[in-house]
Amino acid sequence: MSRQRIRFVEARTARAIAVIGAITLLVAALALGIAIGTMFARSHLGEEQTLMSRRSYEIEELGRINAALIELTPRVEGLSAQVSELHEFDTHLKAAHGAGGTSGVHDVPPLPDSEEPATSLDGAGGPALPPRLCDIGRAAAGAPRQRLKSAHRIIDCLNDEVSQLQTQTLAHYAAYMAFPGRNPAPGLRSGSPYGNRLDPFTGRLSFHPGIDFAGPAGTPILASAGGRVIAAGERNGYGISVDIRHSDGMVTRYGHASRIFVKTGEFVMPGQVIAEVGSTGRSTGPHLHFEVIVDGAQINPSPYLALFRRLSHAQS
Repeated sequence: MSRQRIRFVEARTARAIAVIGAITLLVAALALGIAIGTMFARSHLGEEQTLMSRRSYEIEELGRINAALIELTPRVEGLSAQVSELHEFDTHLKAAHGAGGTSGVHDVPPLPDSEEPATSLDGAGGPALPPRLCDIGRAAAGAPRQRLKSAHRIIDCLNDEVSQLQTQTLAHYAAYMAFPGRNPAPGLRSGSPYGNRLDPFTGRLSFHPGIDFAGPAGTPILASAGGRVIAAGERNGYGISVDIRHSDGMVTRYGHASRIFVKTGEFVMPGQVIAEVGSTGRSTGPHLHFEVIVDGAQINPSPYLALFRRLSHAQS
């Protein structure tokens, strides 16, 4: 994982926290301002109707503001959760690459850079200025009606900030979701590892291009990452199998299934049930044969699985 991406995630974490703090301050300012504006009511009979009308307006506007905040809050919470998940994954990936050859995790490539659309900037320039943040202080100044209008402007500003953060985070989070390594058969025991072994049919030394997970027939097989199904059906030697293409041309393969639930061209999400364990093809018993393929070559899936296993332990 490049230092540039790690800085990106840390900066987005700080921005998300700042947005959450801004919303908290805004709610506090609104509550205080409206309370002050409505508590000091005039007792003169001639102004009672005006006061009631003012109160009705303020209560109605406060209801709109409250509804806007209710709508904004889950967006901020979801963004914050995504950024935290990205940051934690970056931290584990960076630590794995720095661990050297002791764990084998250094064989895992970094997350691919997102391909952000190019924007024409012919003749662009000017001073490098910090971004303008939403001015929370204005919500506590002026008469109640002015404070309410200011609050509306601040909420609009916060919505824009969250939308920009979501756009900037989306490509990175999509790459993370398309990064293989999540356990495709939780609960099953490990079988034959990746590498040379004695072939179970011939008894001779042969190369095993994946990892086996042994377990009962019918056990759900999960997509290790999000992607597009590029093959689903019978494959020589693999029996009923599924191939899923992920980011940067990476492919995961799931072999010897008893039946499959996806078809070619379909998009799947991480953890989605795509098939069931079986013993089709060149197999001696029910198990899942799992492969990670990079640039057409089958590589050891263990470092990928180890990375997400460590991430799962850290989150729990």
